[in-house]
Amino acid sequence: MTTSAEPRVERRRSVRRSGAAVARPGFAWAAPATLFFLLFAVVPLILVAVLSFTNWDGLSSPQYAGLDNWKALIHDHVMIQSLWLSVLITVLGVVVQTPLSILLGVWAAGKQRNRAILSAIYFIPLLLSATAISILWRALLDPNFGVPSQAKWLFGDGNLFGHQTSAIGVLVFVGAWQYTPFHTLIYQGATRAIPPVLYQAAEIDGAGTIRQFFSITLPQLRTTMITSMILMVVGGLTTFDTVLILTQGGPGTDTTISAYYMYEQAFKSFDFGGGSAIALVLVIIATIISLIVVKVSGYDKMRSSTEGL
Repeated sequence: MTTSAEPRVERRRSVRRSGAAVARPGFAWAAPATLFFLLFAVVPLILVAVLSFTNWDGLSSPQYAGLDNWKALIHDHVMIQSLWLSVLITVLGVVVQTPLSILLGVWAAGKQRNRAILSAIYFIPLLLSATAISILWRALLDPNFGVPSQAKWLFGDGNLFGHQTSAIGVLVFVGAWQYTPFHTLIYQGATRAIPPVLYQAAEIDGAGTIRQFFSITLPQLRTTMITSMILMVVGGLTTFDTVLILTQGGPGTDTTISAYYMYEQAFKSFDFGGGSAIALVLVIIATIISLIVVKVSGYDKMRSSTEGL
């Protein structure tokens, strides 16, 4: 005699079998991306970690050096200064780019006249390489032939690259000029995903544009904001080509950030062991800061901002 519970049990088994059948191809689809990540991220990182415990000039065979490279970093005042400069430039980049990106992204998501044309023009820096942009601004800000030489009432002696404060300001400005369009694009897409019904309800309640921005738009962009900030942190800590072309770490070592110092150690001093140690420190710091941002913001516990709508 067949009970009523047996069909239900059979249906559950069939669901489990179908779910397993769907899950197995999923691993196959993820295999290429996983293999790519292992080959070009995990394996190089392991090799860098191994090299950080060796002495290697890039030509002869690496020689095991124990903790010598790490001890040298602890007592290297240029390394300590470079870490501080890296964090400073990264924080300034986040502070400058975040509000600009949000405002421009919200504006670009609207229906203003000529919005699409203006947005396309604004996104042009995003299509250029960091090297080309750095060369462009290096020429424009040249103290002898550039804009500062013709506007000394604004730039003083015109040598923006000759003082630490102004040189850092140039690096932050050029970075914002290039990468703010990228983050603007992220915020534009996130703003368009906000349900219009929220704004319609706010209008019925008498909320104006500014009130809607702070009460609806910003809270709905919270998860996007955290993602954008993490990208800024990682990008800021790994900035290299901009410093190489604009300041070469100068004046002196006043703009020698960790990524540039790693280049000097490895490719100028041929100390690839020390350079690998610096690279590993950068990876650790970027990971720690990203985890702190995620933890403090509660990003790991967030649910969908449109849940229940």
